[in-house]
Amino acid sequence: MKNTINGIHHITAIAGNAKRNFDFYSKVLGLRMVKKTVNFDDPETYHFYYGDEYGTPGTILTFFPWANIMQGRRGARQATEIGYSVPAGSLDFWQKRLEDNNVIYNKVAEKFGERYLTFLDPDGLKFELIESKNQDNRKGWETDEIKAENAVKGFHSITITTNKMQPTADVLTKVFGYRLLEQNVNRYRFVTDAADTANIVDLVEVAGEVAGHVAGGSVHHVAFRVENEEILMQFRDKVLAHGLHITEKIDRNYFYSLYFREPGGVLFEIATDNPGFDVDEPVAELGSHLKLPAQYESRRDEIEAVLPKLD
Repeated sequence: MKNTINGIHHITAIAGNAKRNFDFYSKVLGLRMVKKTVNFDDPETYHFYYGDEYGTPGTILTFFPWANIMQGRRGARQATEIGYSVPAGSLDFWQKRLEDNNVIYNKVAEKFGERYLTFLDPDGLKFELIESKNQDNRKGWETDEIKAENAVKGFHSITITTNKMQPTADVLTKVFGYRLLEQNVNRYRFVTDAADTANIVDLVEVAGEVAGHVAGGSVHHVAFRVENEEILMQFRDKVLAHGLHITEKIDRNYFYSLYFREPGGVLFEIATDNPGFDVDEPVAELGSHLKLPAQYESRRDEIEAVLPKLD
């Protein structure tokens, strides 16, 4: 049992139209819909989970799609870019695929010795497809149009934009066990050696940057991974000892979690690997059924009637 933060568990963002979100991530990017459920606090809104075949932590991107949400704005005090790992040599495939699907993108560039392709999803959420310089043996979810040699493998990194990086860096290093790996101008790359993938956090320090607004097309929170509940609660003690407020343990059906806001303003979560996404449907059927938290099961007919149709 490793008493460590094992990289990124999942990233949750806010979207607008639910069907547009589903079509983009399951068809254009070719991710698997791992779980189709509802928001614990707003059961008439979906909560989508996309990832690899098994819903492995480190591959899970989740969305709250609110149809009439206002547009967010990237800025300081936010997680501003989501980095996905893709196979070496696949960026030409992805650039053509983005072009063919009228996706806004920038031409391939390089940082920290890695080639990457930046694009925006239909709500303006910013991504980077990155050919990692470190070996990534994860297997991406394959579709009819996207095979293993091009498929998205899972997270590479998350980028946080901040006015002052040191307080956030202190959480990463003193609480989570990350270390500063390298720096390029105002971008600081932190890594944990407890995981080989989904283990990078970039802090971009821009002193005069205006605070962003979390709404449509924005990251809601970043969740970091621990093995189980015992380790989860050990990290709760560490966060408290660092002088930050943190929630009690919350049961999210597929993992247990804690939430706190780091000094730079970004909402962090710590989430467990257990019990996993196959706790209420077999791996072969993940994402095929609408799964409701137990407290809403009696309202299934009502909820199903108001949720947007996806096909």
